[in-house]
Amino acid sequence: MSRVAVVGGGAAGMMAAYAAGAAGHEVTLFEHNEKPGKKLFITGKGRCNLTNACDADEMLAHVPRNSKFLYSALYRFDNRAVMDFFENQGLRLKVERGNRVFPQPDHSSDVIRALQSALRKAGVRVILHAQAVDIETREGKVCGLRYRAVRGNPCPEVRMFPCDALIMATGGISYPSTGSDGSGWELIKRLGHTCTDVRPSLVGMTVKEDYITQLQGLSLKNISFSVRTGKKKLYEEFGELLFTHQGISGPVVLTASSVIPDRYFSGELSFEIDLKASLSEEQLDHRIRRDFEENLNRQYKNSLGRLLPSGLIPAVIGLSGIDPEKKVNSVTKEERRRLLTVLKHFPGTITGLGGWREAIVTRGGVRVQEVSPSTMESKIVAGLYLCGEMLDLDAATGGFNLQIAWSTGYLAGSSV
Repeated sequence: MSRVAVVGGGAAGMMAAYAAGAAGHEVTLFEHNEKPGKKLFITGKGRCNLTNACDADEMLAHVPRNSKFLYSALYRFDNRAVMDFFENQGLRLKVERGNRVFPQPDHSSDVIRALQSALRKAGVRVILHAQAVDIETREGKVCGLRYRAVRGNPCPEVRMFPCDALIMATGGISYPSTGSDGSGWELIKRLGHTCTDVRPSLVGMTVKEDYITQLQGLSLKNISFSVRTGKKKLYEEFGELLFTHQGISGPVVLTASSVIPDRYFSGELSFEIDLKASLSEEQLDHRIRRDFEENLNRQYKNSLGRLLPSGLIPAVIGLSGIDPEKKVNSVTKEERRRLLTVLKHFPGTITGLGGWREAIVTRGGVRVQEVSPSTMESKIVAGLYLCGEMLDLDAATGGFNLQIAWSTGYLAGSSV
């Protein structure tokens, strides 16, 4: 039996602690917040989309970088194993659109309670308000963790916790209000590890046009969203989009922030929204003519209510260049064509990505080449294991990022 320290009480850390404890080790979990699972609590808007029920190939297809590194972790603890784990803790699950898996009660707190129950059963000791400050090594192997008990003490003393193995699961920088600050990376950099550049991912985008930010709060469903640089199409997806005070967000935008290579965000990108993606141009033209025939004596600005959400109508009218006071019976064929073009190619300009406060995950982290994919053990320091968002691994929205956390955490804990 080994003495194991786990730093970080998020999804990966709790799963790693459980796996190590279930294997018979003496495990202590260190969490610097007042409770574990603080970021998990807000995941999926408080509902916690804890994995995706797709097959393995589709799972890996949603990991845009370093997906091969995950083969062993997913083989050892895949999405079915995750679902079985939570159901064995008494948590009933459900599968929704897009194979997204949620707890039936729709409360992330139930997921956290299930994890805490599993930790207790595995005999894991949890120390809260504990800030890791250094990792001790001897002859290239982990031998201890130095930490501060920071609660209610303006000058906390540094304590030493001897251990045979250390699992680092301190996460990235996204949602800093939950305590994510990247400090774990600084600890392992001292030991010789290197990290790729990091940036917010699964995050909204800022835009140039005022008419888009004025649409704040408007949500669109069943649209097609595409991004280009010049004539090169970088991304296209069908789904939901949300206008924000800074620009655009929603599932199709969040995924775009994950899969579009970093270099393209150094300048402006153009995007288009097909507001009527389910209709061909011919079908949409027929629909417009039908609506116009039913509103021949009304003003153009009052003729689009059945075609568009009311909040979107002023922007579409402005882009179409048609006089809003003009009677529908006076709208020309050329003007009707301009309206159709706006509906199928609603334009905008991306100027950048949102910040860490709204980012769901961190892109970048510890280079996976420095970590054994079959155990999650460091190739630089024996007895040091790395998992979750600390690694240069991130995925699209839909439960895939939490699956990475569960799989890499479980593999790290069971490999000690």
